[in-house]
Amino acid sequence: MIPLDTLDRLYPIAEAQAGYFTTAQAEAAGVDRPRLSRFATSGRLQRVKHGVYRLTHFPRSRHEDLFIAWLEAGPEAVISHDSALALYDLSDALPAAIHVTVPRTASRRRHGLRLHTNQIDKDEITRFEGLPVTTVARTIADVASAGLSEELVTQAVREAVTQGLVLPEQLELAAARRSQRVAQLVRRALANAGQQPVRSLA
Repeated sequence: MIPLDTLDRLYPIAEAQAGYFTTAQAEAAGVDRPRLSRFATSGRLQRVKHGVYRLTHFPRSRHEDLFIAWLEAGPEAVISHDSALALYDLSDALPAAIHVTVPRTASRRRHGLRLHTNQIDKDEITRFEGLPVTTVARTIADVASAGLSEELVTQAVREAVTQGLVLPEQLELAAARRSQRVAQLVRRALANAGQQPVRSLA
């Protein structure tokens, strides 16, 4: 017989992840794969992806697709680029795929995910409703570097600064870390958004 408290061990993990958890997380909590299979068969768990489960009766989250993508990509993955921009509600553009930044050693075969392997410092990662996500400044620098239209970059800059999500100097610093082209693009976006860039546009 399965101990009554076995499933309870998963709640603290799943609670912070919109009701989801990985096989590895379950095993670390003392719940092995055969037990997971039995819980899934009984309807107490739902297997949503290979290695990713959901507590059936956990309240639904509006960002479930991002939680699943993050868990599938691995514990060091971070929601980034267009998906982070949409998460912050800074653009009208809808991502065609979920964008995740992962370590360079991670597998790049993830169906439905757009994986990036850029280096991210700890101070460029934050939490948004439980999800690890690139900061607003890093996100805008990333999408500008990846080729998002200048119109949409300007929109994102305007919304981010107006809502108090980021300071102009933080945007400029993040952009300067990427390239001179990105730095110039962000400075133009700041100017077009009615913000005086800290650095010269030249």
